[in-house]
Amino acid sequence: MRGRLTPTLLLLPGLAFLLVGFLVPSVAMLLAPPRTQTSDIFVRLGQMLVDPYELAIIGRTLLLAVIVTVVCVVFGFPIAFLLARTGSRWSGVLLALAIFPLLLSNVVRTFGWLVVLGSNGAIGQLLTGLGLIDKAPQLLYTPFAVVLGLTQLFLPLAIITCYSAVSQVDAGLDDAARGLGASKTRTFWDVVLPLSLPGIVVAATLVFAGSVTAYTTPYLLGGSANRVLSTQLFNYASVTLDWAGASATALIMTVLVFAASAVSSAIGRKGATS
Repeated sequence: MRGRLTPTLLLLPGLAFLLVGFLVPSVAMLLAPPRTQTSDIFVRLGQMLVDPYELAIIGRTLLLAVIVTVVCVVFGFPIAFLLARTGSRWSGVLLALAIFPLLLSNVVRTFGWLVVLGSNGAIGQLLTGLGLIDKAPQLLYTPFAVVLGLTQLFLPLAIITCYSAVSQVDAGLDDAARGLGASKTRTFWDVVLPLSLPGIVVAATLVFAGSVTAYTTPYLLGGSANRVLSTQLFNYASVTLDWAGASATALIMTVLVFAASAVSSAIGRKGATS
């Protein structure tokens, strides 16, 4: 009896912290903001779901998040596979380099893109210096800049998540598949990839959720012309003081994240049973 209670007692402090520090503020933000009735939030939510401007923001947020998720998984999984399967003594160093950007502030990394993508930035000067164009292109405050910044932001997260999944796939299965006549490519597609699917799904979920809720990068690289849900939430809460609109926006973001989590869980279960 004591052995069964000990893990539960160890979990209680963390669960209490999550309840007080996350759940209570989240519920207050969603359903009980200052000087606002809960009914006003749902009225505002209904207005947003039929407003073309708000729907465009929701659609832009979803599109950017999906693109960033696909790019991070497509680039992140092969890198994770190579890091997990390399026999080099430098594999630990390479893994550290791959995830090193996670140690830097999001603001620092995003400001770096301002220097690179600005009209007088490195890319513009390179193109004009080579004589390819006469005038530096406007790369900042475009969807391309937001996708680039978010991809650089979340690619290390996708790599480390996929690396954990690939590392748990026994390398002996690769040798067994090749011993039965399978090529390296077929071994990758038919053995490693299906067994790593749960980790890929987790990586995609984390990247999607982070892309939907990211604020600093869309704000600095997208500008007001490419507003997303997070920047719209900030505008409602800090500029117009429309608390009902802020709560409705937060509710939409929460639903999108939970919906993505539900879809990824279904995909993961289906992959595990197939």
